[in-house]
Amino acid sequence: MFTALLAWIVFRENVDRRIAFGMSLIVLGGVALSWEGRADFGGLAGPAAVAAACLCWGIDNNPTQKVSGGDPVQVAMLKGLVAGTVNVGIAMSLGAHWPASSHVGAAALLGFFSYGVSLVLLVLGLRHLGTARTGAYFSLAPFIGAGLSLIVWRERPNTAFVLGAACMAAGLWLHLTERHEHVHAHEELEHTHAHVHDEHHRHEHRAGDPAGEAHTHAHRHEPLSHRHPHYPDIHHRHGHNHAPTDGGDTGNMVNE
Repeated sequence: MFTALLAWIVFRENVDRRIAFGMSLIVLGGVALSWEGRADFGGLAGPAAVAAACLCWGIDNNPTQKVSGGDPVQVAMLKGLVAGTVNVGIAMSLGAHWPASSHVGAAALLGFFSYGVSLVLLVLGLRHLGTARTGAYFSLAPFIGAGLSLIVWRERPNTAFVLGAACMAAGLWLHLTERHEHVHAHEELEHTHAHVHDEHHRHEHRAGDPAGEAHTHAHRHEPLSHRHPHYPDIHHRHGHNHAPTDGGDTGNMVNE
């Protein structure tokens, strides 16, 4: 939720009622999955700490979208090295001891998939979908974990699981069936990222630029105005006119 709210309010990523409602359903599904049949109040310290961690994660995700045009493996590596160093430093300062090498190896293997590969895919999602939508899809993780528990641990689905699945499926459907299309202008821009020669990359190659696709090199985007379905990706961070006008936003969302 913090990832999406910061993207919409602070970084001005486009949102409409359909996307906001879909995000709300996905969050509601996560709440249903975590419901244990009763509500107990055990103090504010724990919930406040979790909420603060989520806020920090949301703050992290939004600037990461700004650099998602770079090599996602390199971005994940740098983030992992910095975060790992900070976390280990905090743990050691609190009196923790270095674990056995077998535990370090097992943790590294688990971290490679659950953090490393996951983060690379997250950066790619930020690049192509925008921050809020990527955060919404990432919020499906609790349902995937719960679904795996039915297979691995032979758990039986309960009412909360069914309700959570229904909410998440409805929210995901609202997002996947989104069609956002209007006339928009691209300003002149020069940057470097992996790309293919699509409608946004009609540039000439210079000596030394790599051949084949996809490839990475510095390239210039000439000013362009056109119309096509798009997400708020790294090439579509433009403003919107919410009142339909000739040649402007067509009601902001077009659903077909």
